[in-house]
Amino acid sequence: MIRIGVDFGGTKIEAAALDVQGHVQARVRAPSPGDYAAGLEAVKALVDEAERQAGARAGRVGVGGPGSPSPATGLMRGANSTQLNGRPFPEDLARVLGRPVRYANDANCLALSEAVDGAGAQAKVVFAAILGTGVGAGLAVGREVIEGRNRVAGEWGHMPLPWPRAEEHPGPLCWCGRRGCLELFVSGPGLARDHGGAASGEAVVAAARAGEPAATAALARYVERLARGLAVVCDLLDPDVIVLGGGLSNVEALYAALPPAIAPHVFSDVFATPVVKALHGDSSGVRGAAWLWPIAT
Repeated sequence: MIRIGVDFGGTKIEAAALDVQGHVQARVRAPSPGDYAAGLEAVKALVDEAERQAGARAGRVGVGGPGSPSPATGLMRGANSTQLNGRPFPEDLARVLGRPVRYANDANCLALSEAVDGAGAQAKVVFAAILGTGVGAGLAVGREVIEGRNRVAGEWGHMPLPWPRAEEHPGPLCWCGRRGCLELFVSGPGLARDHGGAASGEAVVAAARAGEPAATAALARYVERLARGLAVVCDLLDPDVIVLGGGLSNVEALYAALPPAIAPHVFSDVFATPVVKALHGDSSGVRGAAWLWPIAT
């Protein structure tokens, strides 16, 4: 018996087949076509291929991706892959695949993957943040995703930057229509924008490693802003562990720098929450999607 998970991203779509123990039996990828109908067909082709390679068929499929379906209409909202918005994406996936589908935000899938058998496997409350082109977060408690009544739990990237300084307020205009969203400060593009001359966040990190003063200063501001954002999470949830994923999670300096930067902002006399890198890296999304269903048929 296998689980099938699909990670529907803006640049690539991935499907994976996991066995009962969570070992990957097949993993296939394709570029995301950027078109709604073509995206549905791409998912079907990848699921078929993953099952062919694994030599088994799953009765149900878990899918992780951007945004979330509205609990009122079932239509997608808040997806930065904007071709999904206003569409019954989970329902259409179930029709195309010919079986039940569970859909969750990609950050929720990261949290679930790392809570089940990743960097948060021994923790009860896992907060997982994606730091990449965009910023999102997910919450898993007792190895179950917490979506909330309105299915917006974990939309951390679209809360305002906490305790903004004069030069940070009101902040840039976000694609969501509001100003000063955390995503604009702690995403890869946000780091590049703050530096002022870099092509990407990764380029700023590389320049900082080489000792370039402007990049070093930009990275220090990045850490301090990220720490403020995480401190609010700690005051609200007090998670057992904070797990980082996405491209900027590969900045190893974050893991030593963040805890002492978070501590002064937390309403506590002690701060002992570990900040760790996602164990499964960029495989966590597809693994978490597979874990959305139990193994039974």
